[in-house]
Amino acid sequence: MHNTGQAAVVPEIPFAAPTIRGRETLSRAGAALWRVVTPDGRVIGHLRRLEHPLGMRFRAERLHRATGRFVEVGEFWSPDEAVASLRA
Repeated sequence: MHNTGQAAVVPEIPFAAPTIRGRETLSRAGAALWRVVTPDGRVIGHLRRLEHPLGMRFRAERLHRATGRFVEVGEFWSPDEAVASLRA
């Protein structure tokens, strides 16, 4: 076997979207990242799945329309709490 000096690329396996109880829906944006979409089709932010020593965490990132960037709102133990923080 010949080593070309390049590391093997391991593809990311996407996680299933978490179940949320609100009116919003989740649209895949990455292996552990989802767009939070309102019933009228507006993207209000991202929901990001994070590994944590005590369990799974979910980070809410709000879309700041003026700059087109996402701003971290906080990290939560449930996806419902994270999505609720984006509604304000």
